[in-house]
Amino acid sequence: MLDALEEILVRDGTDKATLDAVAARAGVSKGGLLYHFPSKDAMMAAMVRRLGERAERKRVQAADAGRSMAEWYLSPLAAPPSSADTAADPDDALEIALFRSTLAAFRSTDGAPGAVQDADVEMMGMYDRVLQDEFDDPVHAEIVRLVGDGLYLAALVGLPGPDPDLHRRVVERLLRGQVR
Repeated sequence: MLDALEEILVRDGTDKATLDAVAARAGVSKGGLLYHFPSKDAMMAAMVRRLGERAERKRVQAADAGRSMAEWYLSPLAAPPSSADTAADPDDALEIALFRSTLAAFRSTDGAPGAVQDADVEMMGMYDRVLQDEFDDPVHAEIVRLVGDGLYLAALVGLPGPDPDLHRRVVERLLRGQVR
């Protein structure tokens, strides 16, 4: 059901992501959908929470490979990968799911208070907490988060990535002697 919601959001936008459309796309009845999600906001919030879970799995993979949260957060992203660009690599499949979920989450929120915004704040708060723990200086941690957010947003909307050498130098400067 959440996959169907993401597909509709990514392909058609928020206006077309009705409960009826999601139920039809997922191949379930509207009653079946409402059994799991009592409202459209509850369904959108669940999608955002799932995005947070996917992002956390990617962060743990990076940590298992010896990379700090800051290094992972500042990783270069050329453009959202497409399923045609990847083989059967589970990491690539997860990356595709992360990009799709992120784009869908951005399209689903309008800044209005409620379950979706609460889920967005909760998800982004995880990044803030981990980055703040990695740096002695909270301002430096915030700069790293903002740069990472900018890199990710640029990749989501298909902007060209930064020059690889310049990107490497920016990351080196941001992380030089800063990560605990």
